[in-house]
Amino acid sequence: MAIAPTLQKYLAAENIQYEIIPHELSMTSARTAQACHISGDRLAKGIVLRRDGGYMLAILPASHHLRLSDLRTSLGDSVRMADETEINRLFSDCAHGAVPAVGKCYGLDMIVDDSIETQPDIYMEAGDHETLLHMGRAQFARLTVNAPHGHFSAHD
Repeated sequence: MAIAPTLQKYLAAENIQYEIIPHELSMTSARTAQACHISGDRLAKGIVLRRDGGYMLAILPASHHLRLSDLRTSLGDSVRMADETEINRLFSDCAHGAVPAVGKCYGLDMIVDDSIETQPDIYMEAGDHETLLHMGRAQFARLTVNAPHGHFSAHD
């Protein structure tokens, strides 16, 4: 599949520079980081959340797990994990479970964990389980420029 069409069009429109990294099939972000010989701290994963009748994307390193209680403290008690049906509907041009760490092109607000912002470069799913995008920190920062930031994850 390579890059999801929605994501590819958005990156082109925003003039984001990136490199495509093919890798062996992997179904989890931790396995993807292993397969690509990169630190899970540099692999951004997106977790779809339901909030107040809408959706948003939490972006954090693959080496971390989401602390939903921390997000509820800053965003309110209505924050829940979206279910697979909702995720598949929102990311209809992506393989099941291969959510890119970019929300705007899918109509989603984002919140970015501070720990991903400290990395010199960032990798993320391209919309399938065999392709990563690689970009510098400045390019990633442009994708998340208006997103609130916070500390809502813990290292695995």
